Amino acid sequence: MPFLTSDPLDLEAMVASVADPARGALASFVGTVRDHHEGRVVTALSYSAYGPMAERVCHEILEEAEAQWPVRVALRHRLGDVAIGEAAVVVVAAGAHRDEAFAACRFVIEATKRRVPIWKRERYVDGTEAWVDPTAPGGLVPAKHPAASRARS
Repeated sequence: MPFLTSDPLDLEAMVASVADPARGALASFVGTVRDHHEGRVVTALSYSAYGPMAERVCHEILEEAEAQWPVRVALRHRLGDVAIGEAAVVVVAAGAHRDEAFAACRFVIEATKRRVPIWKRERYVDGTEAWVDPTAPGGLVPAKHPAASRARS
C-alpha cells in the first residue's frame, strides 16, 4: 500500500494493518489541518510531493523504526487539497508495550516531517498564498497569487 494518497485517511484501517494479539499497545498520531498559522487565518491547504522519492523515504523511515523497536508501524500522508479539520497525516505504531509504541510513533512523525519531500501550500483569508518552509525566515515563502499569475499571462 502506498504511503501517499489523495484519498481521506482511514485510522481504523491503519490500526487493523498493525494490530496483532501479541501487540498490546497501540499509539497513534493524527495531524489535522488547522485554520490558522502564525497568526493568519488559513482557508485551504494543499500538499504536493516528489512521489517516487517520498515513497522511498517513507519506506526507509518505517524500516528504521521497526529495526529500532519491536513494533509494527503504518504511515499515510495526504496529497492534494485537504480541508480544514481533515487528517493530513496518520502514524500508527503497535508494540507489546506502550514505551516502544510511543517512541516509534514519535520517531516516524518527526522523521517524516524532517526528511520526506512533501510540500505544504497554504491559502489565507486575504487571498494570498505561501509555501510552509521551517528553514525560511518566519517559516513561510510567499507564493504568487493565482489571479496575479493569470493576469500576466
